Amino acid sequence: MGTYKKGLKMSIEDIKKALQSVKYPGFSKSIIDFGFVKDIKLDANSCTILLDITSTAKEVEDELRREIPKALPNLNVNLVFNKPKEEQQKSNSVSGQNIAPQIKDIVMVSSGKGGVGKSTTTVNLAIAAAMQGKKVGILDADIYGPNIPRMMGLNGKEVEVVGDKAKPLNAYGVDVMSMGMLMAEGQALIWRGAMIMKAIQQLLRDILWEELDILFIDMPPGTGDAQLTLAQSVPVSAGINVTTPQHVALDDSRRSLDMFSKLHIPVAGIVENMSGFICPSCNTESDIFGTGTCDELAKQYNTQVLAHLPIEPSIRVGGDSGKPIVYFEPESISAKRYMMAASKLISMLENQGEVSNEAIQPIMPAGVSACSPEGQKIKAEHEAKKSGGCGSGCGCH
Repeated sequence: MGTYKKGLKMSIEDIKKALQSVKYPGFSKSIIDFGFVKDIKLDANSCTILLDITSTAKEVEDELRREIPKALPNLNVNLVFNKPKEEQQKSNSVSGQNIAPQIKDIVMVSSGKGGVGKSTTTVNLAIAAAMQGKKVGILDADIYGPNIPRMMGLNGKEVEVVGDKAKPLNAYGVDVMSMGMLMAEGQALIWRGAMIMKAIQQLLRDILWEELDILFIDMPPGTGDAQLTLAQSVPVSAGINVTTPQHVALDDSRRSLDMFSKLHIPVAGIVENMSGFICPSCNTESDIFGTGTCDELAKQYNTQVLAHLPIEPSIRVGGDSGKPIVYFEPESISAKRYMMAASKLISMLENQGEVSNEAIQPIMPAGVSACSPEGQKIKAEHEAKKSGGCGSGCGCH
């Protein structure tokens, strides 16, 4: 594919067929499959190809400039690229605790309740960010319901151990680790809070994560030990709340958003799932559960709605079969909305300042009760230092 005899006149369809051999860097799909080729102009023995690519990385454009002419050896090829604005350099220095300093930005994907599409959102946002040139990972921290391996097509895959650490698997350009990969399929975990807290720290510290731009962490539903442990262990750059339009779900979303505030986590936005229904026959979008209710919620918490995602059968099929819609059906309505949501998230991450978890670090030593005389003294000294005193009770400032 991609080789034509000299002197044989080519059509635009011939050129598209040849470009099927050009893979988008880092992926197994072609630039045609992804829909990145937007226009082709053919003039005698030369052609101009317009590409909309999702990466700002110079090496991606350079590789395409090398590979595309190879697929069209008998044409003079002129390439025109539309791509996102180059990202600004951002300091990764932080205050507080950080047990995974090689990761630039950590994004907590959370929901007030289960069953709202949190894992589906995590998978498709992560792949969308990878398609936009970011080095991305997913940590499935939903200890009780680790669904990420199935959704990423990694069910049954064995994890490689290097030394005393596990190496993440990779699918669709994304590094992936999940408790579901480290235990027998169908095995129930009946763990107390302390065990969950330790497991989440180990999934960050004892996994061979590479230097990542973004690590998406799929959290258990609710606002408990797992969320607090994560926020105290690493500075979380952004929180995403996933919900549905029904007011019953929004009540729980408020708790999730309030948790972000109390843990000093910047809110990237809200993803509204089940926001309408896409008919597979006529492609018409119908409002069956209500839609737009998250817009008012976003205003209340001074954030944005990253996406209104409809019920589209392809999302469910893709999740069950390990073929995420954003990768396998990039021209679908939902895939385009995931791409837009990822773009909003990336913009937010690149334009905010440093994040810190210093304010939420525990101040009590192990074994000391906050209600004991020693605990009360430690607390008083901590409050005095925060207000500018020396902590001795002398009254200085």
